[in-house]
Amino acid sequence: MASAFPTATPPVAPVLAGGDPIDALLSAHGLRRTAAARRVLGWLLAHPDTSYTHTQLQEALTGDRADPLDRVTLYRLIDRLTQVGLLLCRVDSQRVRRYQTMPASVQAMPHFECQSCHRDSPLSSTLEANAHDLEQAAQTALAALKALGYQDMHLDFAVRGVCANCASTTPASIGQETSL
Repeated sequence: MASAFPTATPPVAPVLAGGDPIDALLSAHGLRRTAAARRVLGWLLAHPDTSYTHTQLQEALTGDRADPLDRVTLYRLIDRLTQVGLLLCRVDSQRVRRYQTMPASVQAMPHFECQSCHRDSPLSSTLEANAHDLEQAAQTALAALKALGYQDMHLDFAVRGVCANCASTTPASIGQETSL
């Protein structure tokens, strides 16, 4: 049975004879190999453990380049890459969409969403000791849904709270009542 939790390695891209692995991934998924598509997928593959909002991705791709990606073009590319299963789209508790590469054969992506700084952190390496229990829970849920006729499922396992960094910078008096 395939693992429901990601490994630390990004998806392996097939290589066309004398070609680029990003071009091969795009072709294998029926997508055009445009400069914009190569740029977006290349960036996300180079940063597999980071999820980006549309705005963050647009800013990251712009950098020092003089040829920024059009906002609508980027939306369309993200949508196509998500539809063919190359990207994972998650909607956080603030209803913000975040995108990252979809590792091969992954059905669950455990992550932590900080309610203070809104940073999204992968938990796969943090939860290694309990990975078997989480794996079994994910497989049980997916099997039950499959028996009901659901298809092409991915499980989004999100833990929400305050990260250690935000917790250590928050004054202890916040949230406590004081009497005068």
